[in-house]
Amino acid sequence: MSQESDTIAPQAPLIAHLIELRNRLLKAVLVILLCFLGLYSIANELYLLVSEPLRQLLPEGSSLIATEVASPFLAPLKLTFFLAFLISIPFTLYQAWAFIAPALYKNEKYLAIPLLISSVILFYSGIVFAYYVVLPLIFGFFTTIGPDQVAVMTDINNYLNFVLKLFFAFGITFEIPVATYLLIKAGVTTVASLSKKRPYIILGCFVVGMLITPPDIFSQTLLAIPMWMLFELGLLAGRAVKVADLEEVSDS
Repeated sequence: MSQESDTIAPQAPLIAHLIELRNRLLKAVLVILLCFLGLYSIANELYLLVSEPLRQLLPEGSSLIATEVASPFLAPLKLTFFLAFLISIPFTLYQAWAFIAPALYKNEKYLAIPLLISSVILFYSGIVFAYYVVLPLIFGFFTTIGPDQVAVMTDINNYLNFVLKLFFAFGITFEIPVATYLLIKAGVTTVASLSKKRPYIILGCFVVGMLITPPDIFSQTLLAIPMWMLFELGLLAGRAVKVADLEEVSDS
């Protein structure tokens, strides 16, 4: 009884939990708003940075265009809000962690902290991979494959929607090792079972790539192959879980 009370904080009334949840949500929203206000003054420069992978590959005489009256204002605004959200992710996750941590055992806390940190790093890594690797390859392909007499002039809002969709797709996809590790750790599946299902998982990677990327096989492949590699990384982490569990059994 005393040991359990040392690891889990006393339960608070429901109203106290709701008030704490509200306060932490407000803090997270406030940080997003502050990041947005801090970035808005350079919104146009940020848009130029994000559009660089396409602009540097456009043929001479081509450029990004705005086909709607409000696009020059709304596109940088949307991008700024997205970047503010990205920057605030660690703080938002910290608020979520601070809310649920009192209900966790010590061993659960030791497991959750590395998983949270690795999840943030992997999500950012997915976006960086999309920006520096995927976008140049995609735009390099699309800007050279079209007819010679067709000028490439992409609308700035359509371009931003395309890029943000890829950023989210690759950011979420890079969470596969964490998801695989958690499934194995929770006993939902095993390394041996996932290894046997590898052909179906590879096929599923291409199906998911088809669904969450723009409708072309090039983007689909650029997402499916990293998904497969990340799945294999998750299996390696899962084997570490098995070894650790065996050591714990032998020690006991």
